[in-house]
Amino acid sequence: MKYRKEFVTTAGTFACAIGIGFFMQNAQSAVPEAYQGATLANAEASVLDVQEILLTSAEGFGTEPEAARLPEGSERLEDAFSSVVLDMPEPPADPPLTRTAAANGDTIAPERAQPGTSCAIESAARPMAAAMVNLTLTAPCLPNERVTVHHAGLLFNQTTDPQGAFEITVPAMEQDAMFIVAFTNGEGAVAQTTVEEMADFDRVALQWKGKTGFELHALEFGADYASDGHVWSGAPRDVTFGATGTGGYLTQLGDRDVPDGLLAEVYTFPSGTSQTSGAVTLTVEAQVTTDNCGLEIEARTLQTASGIDITSRDLTLSVPECDAAGNFLVLNNLLKDLKVASR
Repeated sequence: MKYRKEFVTTAGTFACAIGIGFFMQNAQSAVPEAYQGATLANAEASVLDVQEILLTSAEGFGTEPEAARLPEGSERLEDAFSSVVLDMPEPPADPPLTRTAAANGDTIAPERAQPGTSCAIESAARPMAAAMVNLTLTAPCLPNERVTVHHAGLLFNQTTDPQGAFEITVPAMEQDAMFIVAFTNGEGAVAQTTVEEMADFDRVALQWKGKTGFELHALEFGADYASDGHVWSGAPRDVTFGATGTGGYLTQLGDRDVPDGLLAEVYTFPSGTSQTSGAVTLTVEAQVTTDNCGLEIEARTLQTASGIDITSRDLTLSVPECDAAGNFLVLNNLLKDLKVASR
């Protein structure tokens, strides 16, 4: 079977026709004054011309996603990244409405929370192996609700369970890690922790909104696609690779069931404890699908070495028309490749 990275003969003709802008900017979220110390991005504004864009074939690779074009007038990604407002009002005097399924399962009926139920929203963070963070949220009066998690410029959506809670594992992007969890009604919570291991890890994040087809790929030490050193969503590995210094791993963040939700992928490499030296090549790819063909799609990258100086870049990409569906756009030189020295 031919692997999907085989080049098609028409690949070069798209390099000039696509029209791509990469933007590096300082994107501070609008959070309350008490939280202004959180670093979201720190890159100076500039525009970069990128030429190395390749259209590659998806022959023999997977299945085409379900057709679902993004609705017209949907919020642009840059707006989603820059319009964060967290307001934490006093709890209401009356218990708020919670939603419960009717007995026949056909309707959803509003119901008051039981008297005496605390509606306090609480979040906690604790460090874990490989500079990961265990993040928990409890919001008893907000079950099955969409929330946005903010951390050092990284944003993604989660959904609370029927008890109004979630527990996830998030790659830390800085040593003094702050997490803001915000509901759509303006309520939320803040959690902080210190990640001592952050100095031993390099991280790069790719984040986007909706069904854009974006993917983050890492080729470790000269690896080819589909080999053991190719780390991506189809072969993400797990945290033990980072904890033992044997290689990198990829973490997927965000609830894929949230309509038009914010999603992210984070690649982690244990640069401080690596058992191998060499280069890790990083690329961003976008598959042309019936969801994004002919549309303009957006993403943001975040990159940090040892949790220092988080660099942010915004990407706007015009996707070819639908007759190119099944192919991949490979964006080279968007991310800084990692140079690793063995320990």
